[in-house]
Amino acid sequence: MGRPCRHRSVQPWIRAASSGKDRRRAHALRREPAEVPGARRRCRRGVRADGLRVDCRGAEAGAARGAALCVGARHPGSIRPVARSRRSARRRSLHREAVDAAAAGRLQGRVRRGTHDLLRAGHRAGARTLKVPLDIVHEDRHLLVLNKPAGLLSVPLPRKQDAPSVYSQLERYLRPQRRRPFVVHRIDRDTSGLVVFAKDPRTQQAMKKQFIAREPERAYLALVYGHPDPKGGTWRDHLVWDRKSLIQKRTHPKDPQGAEAVCHYRVVEEFRDASLLEVRLETGKRNQIRIQARLRGHTLIGEKRYVYGPQALRPIAFPRQALHAYRLAFRHPVDGRDLAFEAPLPADFNQLLARLRHR
Repeated sequence: MGRPCRHRSVQPWIRAASSGKDRRRAHALRREPAEVPGARRRCRRGVRADGLRVDCRGAEAGAARGAALCVGARHPGSIRPVARSRRSARRRSLHREAVDAAAAGRLQGRVRRGTHDLLRAGHRAGARTLKVPLDIVHEDRHLLVLNKPAGLLSVPLPRKQDAPSVYSQLERYLRPQRRRPFVVHRIDRDTSGLVVFAKDPRTQQAMKKQFIAREPERAYLALVYGHPDPKGGTWRDHLVWDRKSLIQKRTHPKDPQGAEAVCHYRVVEEFRDASLLEVRLETGKRNQIRIQARLRGHTLIGEKRYVYGPQALRPIAFPRQALHAYRLAFRHPVDGRDLAFEAPLPADFNQLLARLRHR
Protein backbone atom coordinates (compact mmCIF):
# COMPACT_ATOMS: atom_id res chain seq x y z
CA MET A 1 0.00 0.00 0.00
CA GLY A 2 1.14 3.57 -0.59
CA ARG A 3 2.42 5.82 2.17
CA PRO A 4 -0.11 8.45 3.33
CA CYS A 5 0.90 12.04 2.70
CA ARG A 6 0.44 15.33 4.51
CA HIS A 7 -2.50 17.63 4.02
CA ARG A 8 -0.83 20.00 1.54
CA SER A 9 1.23 17.67 -0.57
CA VAL A 10 1.13 14.40 -2.42
CA GLN A 11 4.20 12.21 -2.31
CA PRO A 12 4.55 9.68 -5.16
CA TRP A 13 5.63 6.27 -3.95
CA ILE A 14 7.61 4.12 -6.33
CA ARG A 15 6.57 0.47 -6.16
CA ALA A 16 9.50 -1.23 -7.86
CA ALA A 17 12.71 -0.57 -9.77
CA SER A 18 14.15 -3.00 -12.26
CA SER A 19 17.72 -1.55 -12.37
CA GLY A 20 20.14 0.74 -10.52
CA LYS A 21 19.31 3.61 -12.84
CA ASP A 22 15.59 3.12 -12.17
CA ARG A 23 16.24 3.05 -8.43
CA ARG A 24 18.13 6.34 -8.60
CA ARG A 25 15.31 7.89 -10.59
CA ALA A 26 12.77 6.54 -8.09
CA HIS A 27 14.81 8.01 -5.23
CA ALA A 28 14.86 11.40 -6.98
CA LEU A 29 11.10 11.33 -7.42
CA ARG A 30 10.62 10.39 -3.78
CA ARG A 31 12.74 13.37 -2.64
CA GLU A 32 10.68 15.81 -4.73
CA PRO A 33 7.02 15.58 -3.64
CA ALA A 34 4.43 17.13 -5.91
CA GLU A 35 2.71 20.01 -4.18
CA VAL A 36 -1.07 19.78 -4.55
CA PRO A 37 -3.28 22.25 -2.66
CA GLY A 38 -6.36 21.02 -0.81
CA ALA A 39 -5.36 17.35 -0.77
CA ARG A 40 -7.82 15.31 1.26
CA ARG A 41 -8.60 11.91 -0.22
CA ARG A 42 -6.88 9.19 -2.14
CA CYS A 43 -5.97 9.96 -5.71
CA ARG A 44 -5.47 8.06 -8.95
CA ARG A 45 -2.61 5.80 -9.78
CA GLY A 46 0.01 6.45 -12.41
CA VAL A 47 2.24 4.14 -14.44
CA ARG A 48 5.61 5.29 -15.71
CA ALA A 49 6.46 4.69 -19.32
CA ASP A 50 9.37 2.43 -18.29
CA GLY A 51 7.08 0.17 -16.25
CA LEU A 52 7.45 1.69 -12.78
CA ARG A 53 4.20 2.08 -10.89
CA VAL A 54 3.47 5.30 -9.01
CA ASP A 55 0.83 5.43 -6.28
CA CYS A 56 -0.34 8.87 -5.07
CA ARG A 57 -2.42 8.97 -1.93
CA GLY A 58 -4.13 11.81 -0.13
CA ALA A 59 -5.65 13.84 -2.99
CA GLU A 60 -8.96 14.09 -4.71
CA ALA A 61 -9.38 13.17 -8.37
CA GLY A 62 -8.50 16.62 -9.70
CA ALA A 63 -5.59 17.00 -7.28
CA ALA A 64 -4.25 13.59 -8.31
CA ARG A 65 -4.23 14.65 -11.93
CA GLY A 66 -2.33 17.77 -10.90
CA ALA A 67 0.21 15.64 -9.04
CA ALA A 68 0.81 13.54 -12.13
CA LEU A 69 1.28 16.67 -14.20
CA CYS A 70 3.78 18.11 -11.68
CA VAL A 71 5.87 14.94 -11.76
CA GLY A 72 5.55 14.75 -15.53
CA ALA A 73 6.82 18.32 -15.87
CA ARG A 74 10.06 17.42 -14.08
CA HIS A 75 10.40 14.14 -15.99
CA PRO A 76 8.73 14.56 -19.40
CA GLY A 77 7.01 11.46 -20.71
CA SER A 78 7.48 9.52 -17.48
CA ILE A 79 3.89 9.43 -16.21
CA ARG A 80 0.82 7.94 -17.86
CA PRO A 81 -2.35 8.36 -15.76
CA VAL A 82 -4.50 5.31 -15.16
CA ALA A 83 -8.14 6.22 -14.49
CA ARG A 84 -10.34 4.31 -12.15
CA SER A 85 -13.91 3.46 -12.98
CA ARG A 86 -15.55 6.44 -14.64
CA ARG A 87 -18.91 5.03 -13.66
CA SER A 88 -17.91 5.11 -9.99
CA ALA A 89 -16.75 8.70 -10.35
CA ARG A 90 -20.04 9.72 -11.92
CA ARG A 91 -21.99 8.13 -9.09
CA ARG A 92 -20.02 10.18 -6.58
CA SER A 93 -20.24 13.39 -8.56
CA LEU A 94 -22.35 16.37 -7.63
CA HIS A 95 -24.94 17.81 -9.97
CA ARG A 96 -25.78 21.51 -9.89
CA GLU A 97 -29.46 22.25 -10.41
CA ALA A 98 -31.22 25.62 -10.32
CA VAL A 99 -34.51 25.73 -8.40
CA ASP A 100 -37.00 28.45 -7.55
CA ALA A 101 -36.99 29.25 -3.84
CA ALA A 102 -39.71 30.95 -1.83
CA ALA A 103 -40.69 31.26 1.82
CA ALA A 104 -42.50 28.17 3.10
CA GLY A 105 -44.23 29.93 6.00
CA ARG A 106 -45.12 33.32 7.45
CA LEU A 107 -42.08 35.52 8.07
CA GLN A 108 -41.50 39.00 9.45
CA GLY A 109 -40.94 41.53 6.70
CA ARG A 110 -40.84 40.93 2.94
CA VAL A 111 -39.13 37.99 1.27
CA ARG A 112 -38.07 38.19 -2.36
CA ARG A 113 -38.40 35.13 -4.57
CA GLY A 114 -35.21 34.00 -6.21
CA THR A 115 -33.37 31.22 -7.96
CA HIS A 116 -30.80 29.24 -6.01
CA ASP A 117 -28.38 26.51 -6.96
CA LEU A 118 -28.56 23.15 -5.23
CA LEU A 119 -25.87 20.50 -5.36
CA ARG A 120 -27.37 17.03 -5.59
CA ALA A 121 -25.21 13.98 -5.03
CA GLY A 122 -25.34 10.85 -7.12
CA HIS A 123 -27.02 12.39 -10.16
CA ARG A 124 -26.91 10.34 -13.34
CA ALA A 125 -25.25 13.10 -15.31
CA GLY A 126 -23.12 10.58 -17.18
CA ALA A 127 -25.79 8.07 -18.16
CA ARG A 128 -24.96 6.36 -21.43
CA THR A 129 -27.39 6.76 -24.30
CA LEU A 130 -28.29 4.70 -27.31
CA LYS A 131 -28.38 6.53 -30.62
CA VAL A 132 -32.15 6.10 -30.84
CA PRO A 133 -34.29 9.23 -31.26
CA LEU A 134 -37.25 9.70 -28.94
CA ASP A 135 -40.48 8.66 -30.66
CA ILE A 136 -42.90 11.06 -28.95
CA VAL A 137 -46.49 10.18 -29.78
CA HIS A 138 -48.08 12.93 -27.68
CA GLU A 139 -46.81 15.84 -25.59
CA ASP A 140 -48.50 18.66 -23.71
CA ARG A 141 -47.71 20.82 -20.67
CA HIS A 142 -48.39 17.97 -18.25
CA LEU A 143 -47.33 14.64 -19.78
CA LEU A 144 -45.65 12.77 -22.62
CA VAL A 145 -46.54 9.50 -24.35
CA LEU A 146 -43.67 7.70 -26.10
CA ASN A 147 -43.23 4.66 -28.30
CA LYS A 148 -40.34 2.88 -26.58
CA PRO A 149 -38.06 0.70 -28.73
CA ALA A 150 -37.07 -2.77 -27.58
CA GLY A 151 -33.73 -2.99 -25.78
CA LEU A 152 -34.12 0.28 -23.88
CA LEU A 153 -35.03 0.46 -20.19
CA SER A 154 -38.00 2.57 -19.18
CA VAL A 155 -36.21 3.63 -15.97
CA PRO A 156 -32.57 3.01 -14.91
CA LEU A 157 -31.95 0.00 -12.68
CA PRO A 158 -30.93 0.74 -9.06
CA ARG A 159 -27.49 -0.84 -9.51
CA LYS A 160 -26.95 0.36 -13.09
CA GLN A 161 -27.77 4.04 -12.95
CA ASP A 162 -25.80 4.80 -16.12
CA ALA A 163 -27.62 2.20 -18.27
CA PRO A 164 -29.40 3.70 -21.31
CA SER A 165 -33.07 4.40 -20.56
CA VAL A 166 -36.05 6.39 -21.77
CA TYR A 167 -35.94 8.31 -18.49
CA SER A 168 -32.36 9.53 -19.03
CA GLN A 169 -33.19 10.58 -22.60
CA LEU A 170 -36.23 12.48 -21.37
CA GLU A 171 -34.09 14.23 -18.75
CA ARG A 172 -31.93 15.68 -21.52
CA TYR A 173 -34.94 16.43 -23.72
CA LEU A 174 -36.75 18.38 -20.98
CA ARG A 175 -33.70 20.18 -19.59
CA PRO A 176 -34.10 23.26 -21.86
CA GLN A 177 -37.67 23.58 -20.53
CA ARG A 178 -36.36 23.41 -16.94
CA ARG A 179 -38.55 20.35 -16.41
CA ARG A 180 -37.84 16.72 -15.67
CA PRO A 181 -39.80 13.46 -16.19
CA PHE A 182 -41.79 11.68 -13.50
CA VAL A 183 -42.42 7.94 -13.76
CA VAL A 184 -46.04 6.81 -14.04
CA HIS A 185 -45.59 3.19 -15.17
CA ARG A 186 -43.04 1.17 -17.09
CA ILE A 187 -42.68 -1.71 -19.52
CA ASP A 188 -39.90 -4.30 -19.74
CA ARG A 189 -36.58 -3.55 -21.43
CA ASP A 190 -37.18 -5.95 -24.34
CA THR A 191 -40.85 -5.04 -24.74
CA SER A 192 -41.63 -2.32 -27.26
CA GLY A 193 -44.54 0.08 -27.25
CA LEU A 194 -46.33 2.90 -25.48
CA VAL A 195 -45.37 4.33 -22.10
CA VAL A 196 -46.45 7.57 -20.40
CA PHE A 197 -44.40 9.98 -18.26
CA ALA A 198 -45.58 13.01 -16.28
CA LYS A 199 -43.88 16.41 -16.28
CA ASP A 200 -44.73 17.39 -12.71
CA PRO A 201 -45.46 15.61 -9.41
CA ARG A 202 -49.17 16.53 -9.36
CA THR A 203 -49.77 14.97 -12.78
CA GLN A 204 -47.73 11.94 -11.76
CA GLN A 205 -49.88 11.32 -8.67
CA ALA A 206 -53.12 11.80 -10.61
CA MET A 207 -52.00 9.33 -13.28
CA LYS A 208 -50.86 6.79 -10.70
CA LYS A 209 -54.29 6.91 -9.07
CA GLN A 210 -55.84 5.98 -12.42
CA PHE A 211 -53.49 3.01 -12.78
CA ILE A 212 -54.18 1.86 -9.21
CA ALA A 213 -57.92 2.06 -9.94
CA ARG A 214 -57.34 0.01 -13.14
CA GLU A 215 -58.87 2.71 -15.33
CA PRO A 216 -56.39 3.02 -18.26
CA GLU A 217 -56.73 0.66 -21.20
CA ARG A 218 -53.49 -1.19 -21.93
CA ALA A 219 -53.45 -3.61 -24.85
CA TYR A 220 -50.53 -5.73 -26.06
CA LEU A 221 -49.82 -7.95 -29.04
CA ALA A 222 -47.95 -11.14 -28.16
CA LEU A 223 -46.64 -14.06 -30.20
CA VAL A 224 -46.77 -17.30 -28.23
CA TYR A 225 -46.03 -20.95 -28.90
CA GLY A 226 -49.00 -23.24 -29.42
CA HIS A 227 -52.72 -22.55 -29.79
CA PRO A 228 -54.57 -21.40 -26.67
CA ASP A 229 -57.86 -23.17 -26.00
CA PRO A 230 -60.33 -21.57 -25.67
CA LYS A 231 -59.52 -18.81 -28.15
CA GLY A 232 -60.44 -16.11 -25.67
CA GLY A 233 -60.83 -15.70 -21.95
CA THR A 234 -59.33 -14.40 -18.73
CA TRP A 235 -56.09 -15.33 -17.01
CA ARG A 236 -56.25 -14.88 -13.25
CA ASP A 237 -53.34 -15.75 -10.95
CA HIS A 238 -51.74 -14.75 -7.66
CA LEU A 239 -48.11 -13.83 -8.19
CA VAL A 240 -45.20 -13.04 -5.91
CA TRP A 241 -41.91 -11.43 -6.95
CA ASP A 242 -38.87 -13.55 -6.12
CA ARG A 243 -36.18 -11.02 -5.23
CA LYS A 244 -33.45 -13.65 -5.36
CA SER A 245 -34.29 -15.08 -8.79
CA LEU A 246 -35.76 -11.80 -10.11
CA ILE A 247 -38.81 -13.53 -11.56
CA GLN A 248 -42.53 -13.73 -10.84
CA LYS A 249 -43.83 -16.95 -9.33
CA ARG A 250 -47.32 -18.28 -8.77
CA THR A 251 -48.37 -18.33 -5.14
CA HIS A 252 -51.38 -19.18 -2.97
CA PRO A 253 -54.20 -16.61 -2.85
CA LYS A 254 -53.72 -16.32 0.92
CA ASP A 255 -50.03 -15.50 0.62
CA PRO A 256 -49.63 -12.02 2.19
CA GLN A 257 -46.72 -11.28 -0.16
CA GLY A 258 -48.71 -12.18 -3.28
CA ALA A 259 -50.91 -9.99 -5.47
CA GLU A 260 -53.68 -10.75 -7.93
CA ALA A 261 -52.82 -10.56 -11.63
CA VAL A 262 -55.64 -10.39 -14.17
CA CYS A 263 -55.61 -10.01 -17.95
CA HIS A 264 -57.95 -10.83 -20.83
CA TYR A 265 -56.79 -12.42 -24.09
CA ARG A 266 -58.11 -13.35 -27.50
CA VAL A 267 -56.50 -15.14 -30.43
CA VAL A 268 -56.00 -12.78 -33.38
CA GLU A 269 -54.22 -15.14 -35.81
CA GLU A 270 -52.98 -18.72 -35.73
CA PHE A 271 -49.90 -20.20 -37.42
CA ARG A 272 -48.57 -23.73 -37.70
CA ASP A 273 -47.06 -23.85 -34.20
CA ALA A 274 -47.70 -20.35 -32.82
CA SER A 275 -50.44 -17.79 -32.24
CA LEU A 276 -50.80 -14.02 -32.23
CA LEU A 277 -52.70 -12.84 -29.15
CA GLU A 278 -54.18 -9.55 -28.10
CA VAL A 279 -53.82 -9.22 -24.32
CA ARG A 280 -55.55 -6.49 -22.31
CA LEU A 281 -54.18 -5.86 -18.85
CA GLU A 282 -56.51 -5.32 -15.93
CA THR A 283 -53.66 -5.28 -13.44
CA GLY A 284 -50.10 -4.26 -14.23
CA LYS A 285 -47.68 -6.58 -12.45
CA ARG A 286 -44.06 -6.87 -13.49
CA ASN A 287 -43.61 -9.42 -16.32
CA GLN A 288 -47.32 -10.24 -15.97
CA ILE A 289 -48.16 -11.32 -19.53
CA ARG A 290 -44.92 -13.29 -19.83
CA ILE A 291 -45.47 -15.37 -16.69
CA GLN A 292 -49.21 -15.86 -17.16
CA ALA A 293 -48.74 -17.12 -20.71
CA ARG A 294 -45.96 -19.44 -19.51
CA LEU A 295 -48.14 -20.86 -16.72
CA ARG A 296 -50.61 -22.03 -19.40
CA GLY A 297 -47.96 -23.63 -21.57
CA HIS A 298 -47.82 -20.83 -24.15
CA THR A 299 -44.39 -19.27 -23.66
CA LEU A 300 -43.73 -16.10 -25.62
CA ILE A 301 -41.51 -16.49 -28.67
CA GLY A 302 -38.05 -15.19 -27.80
CA GLU A 303 -38.62 -15.50 -24.03
CA LYS A 304 -35.37 -15.99 -22.10
CA ARG A 305 -36.38 -15.67 -18.45
CA TYR A 306 -39.59 -17.70 -18.09
CA VAL A 307 -38.30 -20.75 -19.94
CA TYR A 308 -37.60 -24.03 -18.15
CA GLY A 309 -38.29 -27.74 -18.41
CA PRO A 310 -39.14 -29.37 -21.77
CA GLN A 311 -40.21 -26.00 -23.18
CA ALA A 312 -36.67 -24.64 -22.90
CA LEU A 313 -35.86 -25.87 -26.42
CA ARG A 314 -37.71 -23.72 -28.93
CA PRO A 315 -37.41 -23.80 -32.73
CA ILE A 316 -38.30 -20.17 -33.55
CA ALA A 317 -35.38 -17.75 -33.16
CA PHE A 318 -36.09 -14.19 -32.01
CA PRO A 319 -33.71 -11.91 -30.05
CA ARG A 320 -36.32 -10.73 -27.51
CA GLN A 321 -39.74 -11.61 -26.16
CA ALA A 322 -42.32 -10.98 -28.89
CA LEU A 323 -44.41 -8.48 -26.94
CA HIS A 324 -45.56 -5.02 -28.05
CA ALA A 325 -47.67 -2.50 -26.09
CA TYR A 326 -49.69 -1.26 -29.04
CA ARG A 327 -52.58 0.63 -27.38
CA LEU A 328 -52.83 2.99 -24.39
CA ALA A 329 -55.94 4.95 -23.42
CA PHE A 330 -56.62 7.06 -20.33
CA ARG A 331 -58.32 10.20 -19.04
CA HIS A 332 -56.20 13.34 -19.07
CA PRO A 333 -55.48 14.12 -15.40
CA VAL A 334 -55.88 17.90 -15.80
CA ASP A 335 -58.54 18.70 -18.40
CA GLY A 336 -60.42 15.37 -18.26
CA ARG A 337 -60.17 14.57 -21.99
CA ASP A 338 -60.26 10.93 -23.08
CA LEU A 339 -56.97 10.17 -24.84
CA ALA A 340 -56.18 7.04 -26.86
CA PHE A 341 -52.96 6.18 -28.69
CA GLU A 342 -51.76 3.29 -30.83
CA ALA A 343 -48.22 2.36 -31.85
CA PRO A 344 -47.52 0.37 -35.03
CA LEU A 345 -45.64 -2.90 -34.81
CA PRO A 346 -41.85 -2.49 -34.96
CA ALA A 347 -39.89 -3.86 -37.91
CA ASP A 348 -38.53 -6.94 -36.11
CA PHE A 349 -42.04 -7.95 -34.99
CA ASN A 350 -43.39 -7.60 -38.55
CA GLN A 351 -40.49 -9.68 -39.91
CA LEU A 352 -41.27 -12.42 -37.39
CA LEU A 353 -44.92 -12.40 -38.43
CA ALA A 354 -43.89 -12.77 -42.09
CA ARG A 355 -41.68 -15.75 -41.21
CA LEU A 356 -44.49 -17.45 -39.30
CA ARG A 357 -46.94 -16.97 -42.17
CA HIS A 358 -44.55 -18.70 -44.59
CA ARG A 359 -43.47 -21.61 -42.39
